[in-house]
Order: sequence, then structure tokens, then C-alpha cells
Amino acid sequence: MDEGMKQRELQGELSAAGLRLAVLVGRFNSFVTERLLSGALDALTRAGTSDVDIVRVPGAMEIPVAARHLAETGNYDAIVCLGAVIRGDTPHFDYVCAESARGVTQVMLETGIPLAYGILTVDSLEQAVDRAGLKSGNKGFDAAMTAIEMANLVKKIYGSSEQEVEKPTAPAVRTRAKGRTRK
Repeated sequence: MDEGMKQRELQGELSAAGLRLAVLVGRFNSFVTERLLSGALDALTRAGTSDVDIVRVPGAMEIPVAARHLAETGNYDAIVCLGAVIRGDTPHFDYVCAESARGVTQVMLETGIPLAYGILTVDSLEQAVDRAGLKSGNKGFDAAMTAIEMANLVKKIYGSSEQEVEKPTAPAVRTRAKGRTRK
């Protein structure tokens, strides 16, 4: 290592104090997603948040579009996405898993708002329950902690973790349904 090299390391903190967060949760397989939601809210409470919006959608396929609208409001530092897709006997599982992951990633990259992916994609109900609070911990808790860390990291990247930071705005998006432009 060069002794004259100046280094700076950035890392997100695990404190949610002052962060504006949303938790987006799919209702499909609600016996699993409600456990994920409980885990996420537990993590957010422990990390010190006092401000969280819970937004419910029908299922994993609807999460990306709702996340996009939430991100575009500029009201949130991060969004936690929770859902459960359990393999069945048809290829439907593969499409839902792939497209929900692609959609969440696309929203994150296009808006710059961190989205934590807490959508379970499992082969059985037993695996889902294990990941929603039993043997494998609670992936809702894990996703919430990821959202907190990434929101704080983004703030640091833009120069501040304590004051309001001006971040680049998402590009205007033309909606096909009504032909209007939104920022």
C-alpha cells in the first residue's frame, strides 16, 4: 500500500433515526408475508425509526410498479419490498420470480432509491415459513436492515448523513396509460 495514498471508506450505518421509509408488502401468501412484515417492523423499531409507511399490493408482480410510484414521490430514503412466491406445478413461479426481481432492480437503478429485496422465492411452504421467522431467521428483518444501511450509505455518498442532501432527481417518466409526464 502506498503510504501517501489517501483513503476514505464509506459504509452505511444501521440507525434508522431520521430516515423516511416505506414497507411494500404483497398480500398473496399473507400467512408468510405478514410474518415478514412483523420482522421488518421489528428491525425498523429496534433501529430507531419513528416514521414508516406500510403499502399493500396484491402480490409480488405488483411490487415493482408500486415501488416505482413510491420512489418517484421523493418521500422515502429507502423502500423494503416483501412478498412470497412459492413454487407450484406450472412455470408461473419462474416468471413471477424473475419479473419481480427484474422490476425491483430496474426501479432501484432508474430512481436511485434503495429498494431492499425481501421477496421470498421458495420451493415449499415449509421453506417460506422457515425464512419468515423460524429456522432461517426472518428475511423481512434482514431486508429492513439492508434498506437502513443502504439509505445511510447513499446519504454519505452525497456528502451528509445528518442534513438534507440534494440528490439527482429521477428522470421524467412518460406514462403510457395517460400520456402525461411525471417527475
